[in-house]
Amino acid sequence: MEILGYLASLLIGLSLGLIGGGGSILTLPVLVYLFGVSPTLATAYSLFIVGAASLVGAWTKHRENLIHYQTALLFGIPSIAAVFLSRKFILPAIPDVVFTVGERTVTKDLLLMVLFAILMLAASISMLRNEKTEGVATTHRPIALNYTLILLEGSVVGILTGLVGAGGGFLIIPALVVLSKLSMKQAIGTSLLIIASKSLIGFTGDLINGKEMDWALLLSVTAIAIAGIFAGNGLSRRFNGSTLKKGFGWFVLVMGIYILWKELGHPTP
Repeated sequence: MEILGYLASLLIGLSLGLIGGGGSILTLPVLVYLFGVSPTLATAYSLFIVGAASLVGAWTKHRENLIHYQTALLFGIPSIAAVFLSRKFILPAIPDVVFTVGERTVTKDLLLMVLFAILMLAASISMLRNEKTEGVATTHRPIALNYTLILLEGSVVGILTGLVGAGGGFLIIPALVVLSKLSMKQAIGTSLLIIASKSLIGFTGDLINGKEMDWALLLSVTAIAIAGIFAGNGLSRRFNGSTLKKGFGWFVLVMGIYILWKELGHPTP
């Protein structure tokens, strides 16, 4: 299973390089089902892997002048604060056994996996729907109301990132296109910088809490994902981004349904 895990790690970077998101949607299932990492610890690993890979991707977008730093700062500050506080305080406060209904015991790990599967379904819908804002120009500045909405969504995405370790690119990119009037290419580059910042800073919350890390696994998966993001950046110039996004959306939809079936298919004794 580990060989499949390392092959899947390459897909994490490929998805980030090709469509600017989706890497975190793959990371948690790869760590849990292929490497046998517990869901709670896997959310921490996911923050580091996705954060490091996104940072490399953001550097390549910076060189192409495809990052809007003002928007990244506006969206990133509340998002970074929310993810750090979530990892430091909210996640540790969730009990190992949340509640019991009949024969079903809802554990912390089960709750996180179900929440993550729901986010996967939301991500797949976001990727599969027709993007009517693809060609929005980059010359307009956000109005005052849009600033408020960007700050609000940044906070929401930060909390979700903190809980399940997902970068939230599928939420960030539409927000940047609609609210900040960025082009799709600029939104992807800006999203990578935001994801990198909040994921890596969120990971420090786990370090402060003293979690033990398997650094050999963590660094090896991260290195493969970074190789994938370089490959994805190269391939993105040769393939139609819309087609790739929809194809990946169908894959994420199937994975989300599978996780729900696997986690809820049999009651936990």
